[in-house]
This record gives sequence, C-alpha cells and structure tokens, in this order.
Amino acid sequence: MLKIEHLTKQYKGGKTAVSDLSIHVRPGDIYGFIGHNGAGKTTTIKSVVGIHDFEEGEITVDGLSVKKNPLECKKRMAYIPDNPDLYDYLTGIQYLNFIADVFELSGEDRESAIEKEARDFGIYDSLGDLISSYSHGMKQKLAIIGALIHHPRLLILDEPFVGLDPEAALKLKEKMKALCAEGSAVFFSTHVLDVAEKLCNRIAMISHGKLVLEGNTEEVLGDKSLEQIFMEVAANGQTD
Repeated sequence: MLKIEHLTKQYKGGKTAVSDLSIHVRPGDIYGFIGHNGAGKTTTIKSVVGIHDFEEGEITVDGLSVKKNPLECKKRMAYIPDNPDLYDYLTGIQYLNFIADVFELSGEDRESAIEKEARDFGIYDSLGDLISSYSHGMKQKLAIIGALIHHPRLLILDEPFVGLDPEAALKLKEKMKALCAEGSAVFFSTHVLDVAEKLCNRIAMISHGKLVLEGNTEEVLGDKSLEQIFMEVAANGQTD
C-alpha cells in the first residue's frame, strides 16, 4: 500500500533530515512510526503526502509514484497533521462538504458518511457552528471525520491522539482497525508508546533520519516493552 524506498530528504544548508529510509506498509497494516523530536518522522510523512519534495528515493502509494502521479495518490489517501489548519470562517458542515467535493463524493454517500462519523465522534449537533467556535479537541475530531468520509486506502496521521479525550481516542482506534479490516492501511507517528505497542502490528523506529528498528511488533518487542526499547536506543546514543 505504501512503499518508501531509499528516501533521502535534505534541507537548505545541507542538513539531512531523512537518510536512505526504506519502509513497506502493506494492506491491513496499522504501522507505528516511532522516534524522538526531530528524528525525521514528520519530514517522512510530508514527503509521502506531497508537501515536501525529496532528493533521492521513491515513494509509491497503491503502486503509484507520488512524484509521477500525485493527484491519483492523493485520491487514495487521507492525511491528518499534528496541528490541522482548518478554515475557521466555515461551519463544520461546510468544511466537510468541501472535503467531500474534493474527493467527488455523491450527495447520498457524503450525507450518510458525515452523519455516521460526526455522531460517532459526538460533534453532529455542532456541525452548524463556525469552526472558530470549536475547542482544540473538536477541531481535531472534525479533521478526523474529514479524513474518514471518503474511506481512504491509506490513512496517514501525525501524532493523532494529541488533544483527543479518552472516548475520542478509543473511537479513533476502532476506526483505524475497521479501515484495515477492509484492506486499507494506517501509517502514523506517535510519542504515545503504549498505544503503539498495543495497536500496531508493525513498528519502525527512526533516529536522526535513519531507520533503527523495523518489523512485526511482537518480533521487535520480544520480552520487552516499546518504552524499554526506546530508552535503550537513547542510551546507546541513537537519540537525543
């Protein structure tokens, strides 16, 4: 579903943010992307979704190159950044209809999807309000709903549980599992290591732009917790 092959991304001044990174996310995977602040997680994600260009390597989504077929790739994915920028002057329903227009959802499909997701996340009765009146948590829920209504083949999230109350976090986990059960895939970064340990079937750990660990969660963990492994990597000088 998502193949990152030998990705290298450099910023002006010669700083290498990601170096020769290769990751394969298969249909059905809930794939956790772990690393310290500045490790290269967000840079990798932004390269996947087309926000950043990159110097070397190849990224494909559902077999399509993000460089050669950017629009087709975007049709297959949904992306939720760590701090979503929404249109404050729109109402919640106007924003969701805008997203539905972008992904060419029919009137019937969008109506049923919006109602279901908004009720599940508890903001259906607030969809007529301006987004500027929403709390941070409500804005996060609205962004999640916008990502889910077109049933993406690949859901990409950057620190998705920040700002969510426990009920919404549980609901998001259920949505992630349901998507993957239908053959889609989820790729997300997080600092909440116990969530990644319990939720993900595959995990990768990145440090200073380079892959440190990758594989099936059970094999990566062995008889240790993800927190223990992360701290061991830190102690060995792989992280700040």
